[in-house]
Amino acid sequence: MASRQQIKRRIGSVKNTRQITRAMQLMSASKLRRAQEAVLGPREYSAVARQMLTQLRRLSENDLTSDLFEKRPIKNRMIIAISSNQGLAGAYDPNVIRRLFQELTADRKDGVGSSVVSIGRKVTQSVSRLHDVKVAAVYNELPEKPSANDIRPLLTTIIDRFTAGDVDAVDIVFTRFKSTMSQEVTVQRLLPAGFEEVETHPEIAHATVEPSLEELVRAATVRLLEAQIYQARLEAVASEQSMRMVAMKNATDNASDLIDDLTLEYNNARQAAITQELAEISGGAEALND
Repeated sequence: MASRQQIKRRIGSVKNTRQITRAMQLMSASKLRRAQEAVLGPREYSAVARQMLTQLRRLSENDLTSDLFEKRPIKNRMIIAISSNQGLAGAYDPNVIRRLFQELTADRKDGVGSSVVSIGRKVTQSVSRLHDVKVAAVYNELPEKPSANDIRPLLTTIIDRFTAGDVDAVDIVFTRFKSTMSQEVTVQRLLPAGFEEVETHPEIAHATVEPSLEELVRAATVRLLEAQIYQARLEAVASEQSMRMVAMKNATDNASDLIDDLTLEYNNARQAAITQELAEISGGAEALND
């Protein structure tokens, strides 16, 4: 059995750890509230943007040829993966990395070349250990709520690579925020634009295009792709803060339970020491009487 001093030191150490995890839990809860507000606001806009992408692709098939809507056999694919920079968020990063590796494995089996754009240090560290995967770009400092200027380098990279024919498809792997207790790792196609068929509103389907379809398609598609990347980043941030808050709460609760167990062990050791001292006193008194 550990000595009382050792147990006391362990109790102090666990209490210090509990203070840290509790502070991180409260910080994540505060960030989560802001992230929830940020992600729910543009979600409807992002859905409408997806509808417009689908409609523009249909128009382009009938009236013009647009390089951003071109569907061709997939020989090379670029995958954008969003993770955290700090970790300590439970299964958040492992889930993203696991799904990314599944996509890379599927590409390898199908004979498709893969390249990765990593957002976040955790996925960057994992991909850097792979010798057969090309890292096209790294964005570890992308803000939690990026501006158009923050997204533009990434957007330019994927558009240039797609239009040049270096890649035939661009997908993004991120964690979609559903609720505080529910998040889902999602793979969403960005290019070819409007690849995923969705139901469009009648207003969009019968909208008048001005000044011309040719002038609108390129500019609108780029802006709508930007909206998809922006929404994916917001979803990922909200999911990260949610999972970190839950992980830190569990760590805090576990620390409290451990403190209770150590306190009980300390009291038992203290009681055993007192009992032993009383026995020794009683034994000494009896020896003197004899």
